[in-house]
Amino acid sequence: MKYCIPIIILVLYALPVKGQSSGVPVGDTLSKVSYLLKTATFDGQTYPLVELKEIVVYARMPRGVKFNYRRHARLVYNVRKVYPYSVLVRDELGRVNRLLETLPNEKDRRNFLTQYEKDIFKTYEPEMKELTFTQGKILIKLIDRETQTTSFELIREYRGKFSATFWQSIARIFGTNLKSDYDPHGEDFLIEQIVTEIEAGRL
Repeated sequence: MKYCIPIIILVLYALPVKGQSSGVPVGDTLSKVSYLLKTATFDGQTYPLVELKEIVVYARMPRGVKFNYRRHARLVYNVRKVYPYSVLVRDELGRVNRLLETLPNEKDRRNFLTQYEKDIFKTYEPEMKELTFTQGKILIKLIDRETQTTSFELIREYRGKFSATFWQSIARIFGTNLKSDYDPHGEDFLIEQIVTEIEAGRL
């Protein structure tokens, strides 16, 4: 902590309090500005406390990952578009699992899932139809990120192996893969950066 004190003191002069009057600088002297600082006590000693903004340092991009400003801007747009859906899937998955645990038998669970599927399609199908193929691929990746389970495994778990295989076949026809794993340190490195910025409220 003692090594941080000189840095903190230097930063103090950049934090004027709103509503305080300021004088006119004279020569090399500081202007007459009032500062209101928070304090923190360590080992019985009180120090000025300044909150610094978070700085995120990213590792070097993995080999094979290329950065293009125009493509990255498009990637940011697409990730922001579908990220809320991946969070929705995560939250709904937890809610459904909790509800399934309260049902007494397998028949009731099947009936519940059948009705739930109909309700989900009715609510979100129009929005899903508006997504592009690229956004769909990103969403599949982000679902794996949020649930630690691929879309293929989710379908197999709740709708059976046949349904999972069927939808995987359809997905492959359109050039995507429901079994896609999320790789934040490899090919999905840039997506992970964008999601981190979104979660931190900077995007």
